[in-house]
Amino acid sequence: MIKFLDVKKITDSYQPQIYLAVKKVIKGGLYLFGEEVNCFEQEYANYIGSKHCIGTGNGLDALRLILKAYVEIGVMKEGDEVIVPANTYIASILAVTDSRLKPILVEPDITTYNLDITLIEKCITPRTKAIMVVHLYGKVCWSRHLEEIARKYNLKIIEDNAQAAGASIQSMVNGHWSTVRSGAFGDAAGHSFYPGKNLGALGDGGAVTTNDDELAFVIRALANYGSSKKYVNDYQGLNSRLDEIQAAVLRIKLRNLDKDNQHRREIANCYLENIENPDVILPKNYNLKPTLEEPSHVWHLFVIRHPNRNKLQRYLSLKEIQTLVHYPIPPHKQKAFKEWNHLSLICTEKIHNEVLSLPISQVMKVEDAMRVLDEINCF
Repeated sequence: MIKFLDVKKITDSYQPQIYLAVKKVIKGGLYLFGEEVNCFEQEYANYIGSKHCIGTGNGLDALRLILKAYVEIGVMKEGDEVIVPANTYIASILAVTDSRLKPILVEPDITTYNLDITLIEKCITPRTKAIMVVHLYGKVCWSRHLEEIARKYNLKIIEDNAQAAGASIQSMVNGHWSTVRSGAFGDAAGHSFYPGKNLGALGDGGAVTTNDDELAFVIRALANYGSSKKYVNDYQGLNSRLDEIQAAVLRIKLRNLDKDNQHRREIANCYLENIENPDVILPKNYNLKPTLEEPSHVWHLFVIRHPNRNKLQRYLSLKEIQTLVHYPIPPHKQKAFKEWNHLSLICTEKIHNEVLSLPISQVMKVEDAMRVLDEINCF
């Protein structure tokens, strides 16, 4: 059986370091607000290239806290609009509605599956306060046009970086090319460390990165019951903190993130170069040297499209190849947002009806990828 993602094998690849790190935390007796979280926040901020990193309980909370903080400091208020991609995991949208803000769904680009930036401007109204870009499947969603739109209309840009840890672009700074990582492009970014992510913990975990001092201060307080001083609550906050064990594990994995992502690229290139089934639509290939026009891809997911997706998935299952669908039901067709169920978003619905995610990870063998693609070519 070729598993879609062997999380245990990934964890085992970091032994005995993880075991020793967890043992150290347990013996130390401090499980929250300790050295491991402080060190991870600094190390991750340095890696991303942001001034601040605030550990959170999960990726959804990271996005929720960003928007709640913007409401608290007066940048947004109830009923204001946030542009979000229609083709995304529902968490991106839940973060918006949680703060009584209004999500404005915008269709994706069929070639990248990310938000179609050319459609944004016609959706902007006087109530629009932010654009949330989702770096879906590990592919960066960014462009100069996006930056120009944000400046023109004075909009915040929030990155949902849950699936793209380590992705980057090359940008010209003071006459020199510089690497800028996702999570440091916009005004603030939410990150997820769910175990299946490229940088995954042993349980839930997340973070916010930003260069905004005021925003960082309010987010940190909101994540701790709205308190920056014990038993003094300035905001109606929530409880969302990264714990010491998860931080210790993430510190170890962060050191190898670029190497792990490079292996994912090798598996992706294997698929891209060898899948020849004419009915399979492959992801658009990407330059190995990322630029603003062609950002890097860290291949959190390798997603193909096929007109008979369900039949192909059943066929691969019979061949003992595990695949998943990300995602079978788009947000606007979910019961949770029944007020949108009447909408017809043609591009989004086409994507959700045809996508299939193939096995890919930092521990997957090239020979297993070859077996997967051989079966796809035979289908």
